[in-house]
Amino acid sequence: MEKSQWGSKIGFILAAAGSAIGLGALWRFPYMTAEHGGGAFLLIFLLFTLVVGLPLLLSEFVIGRAGGRNPIEGFEYLGGKRWYRVFGWSGNIAVILLLSFYSVIGGWILLYLVVAFINTVGLLPITDYGDMFGRVVTNPLYVILGQGTFLLLTVLIVSQGVQRGLERASKIMMPLLFILFVVIIIRSLTLPNAMEGVDFFLRPSFENINSEAVLYALGQSFFALSIGATTMITYASYLDKSHNLAQSALYIVLMNVVISVMAGLAIFPAIASFEMENVFGPGLIFIVLPQVFSEIALGNVFYILFLLAFLFATLTSAISMIEINVANAIKGNEDRRKMMAYVFGLIVFVIGIPSALSEGVLNDVQFFAGTIFDNVDFLVSNIMLPFNALVSSVFVGYILEYSTVKNQVGVVQDSRMYTFFRGWILLLKFVLPVIIILVFVSNLLGFF
Repeated sequence: MEKSQWGSKIGFILAAAGSAIGLGALWRFPYMTAEHGGGAFLLIFLLFTLVVGLPLLLSEFVIGRAGGRNPIEGFEYLGGKRWYRVFGWSGNIAVILLLSFYSVIGGWILLYLVVAFINTVGLLPITDYGDMFGRVVTNPLYVILGQGTFLLLTVLIVSQGVQRGLERASKIMMPLLFILFVVIIIRSLTLPNAMEGVDFFLRPSFENINSEAVLYALGQSFFALSIGATTMITYASYLDKSHNLAQSALYIVLMNVVISVMAGLAIFPAIASFEMENVFGPGLIFIVLPQVFSEIALGNVFYILFLLAFLFATLTSAISMIEINVANAIKGNEDRRKMMAYVFGLIVFVIGIPSALSEGVLNDVQFFAGTIFDNVDFLVSNIMLPFNALVSSVFVGYILEYSTVKNQVGVVQDSRMYTFFRGWILLLKFVLPVIIILVFVSNLLGFF
């Protein structure tokens, strides 16, 4: 039984970066930046990404490659105790729930691509984008059809395997994502008064920063890297022993930061040019931006390009979420891959239906954090992912054999890398657990 492996270093880096670059970078980051001080928030986010996100990402890579198995079996194998499997199961459950509402937004993107195309060819002129968004997300048929189509695209890619599916798709979609953003940024920067938006986004203004903004930047630094979902553990399990884990982790972090900055440079100049009030959450992408682009020559075409970039980023993240469950189920037997990809796609689709209907027929079902969609989001983002990130930090820092960790990172005694290694271990043991618990507790206190 042949074990799945990446065909190339660049294939792994693009796929892992694709997993990390999704709604966190293209949706959550811009509106959080707008709400929490612009350039100051960006600067704090960059700092935390390097100090918190990068070490956590490397810890998940070490667990994945050292185990060489799916996360459930990998934790047991590396820790030597059967009950450690629960950490792998925690990741499995988290990504299923995460994808159940993530796929709803993926469906919205597909629906808006259709709407934008129809609007561009003049078959359905749109004047009120807020009303259009309401009609799209509250229609049960539309949202379920969109969610199902998005999941079908995801499953089709995962069913083709690591090299023919995940790697090939990432090699196509990730470069296109960068190219599309470059085109959009150029157009956005050529608008009147665009530099006001650039100034807001890039110039630090610390008078708007408070403890809440710092905690949000801290949480964003590891949520945006797909940390805590064990997807990176799964991807790293397909690596051979010659791969430089620290270097790859750094490349992926840098790519995520670059895309986050590119998203800001695409959005804020356009909004500033038309003096539109920032709308947070879904409204930023689906209400404000189409209205902004409608005022620009060939604006509808540029909005379609933006939606395509958004779709590519969302798809590459969704692929990793299905893959972790497929990897756990097939246990290296690639003959079962196609069937299990469709099985998990169907499971996620069924679980996600209540979230898909949360803006429409189930909008009156409100409890704790709000709608069903809001509660699933809160459970995953504020409880399960921080817990799993804490597990990775503690597992590598305290449970995994020191020599194993050292060999995986490729450290030679008395080298420059050894100094980095010692600092990284100290972070995992004493600093990052405190930071993650701080984020976890603050999120719970904010909720209650």
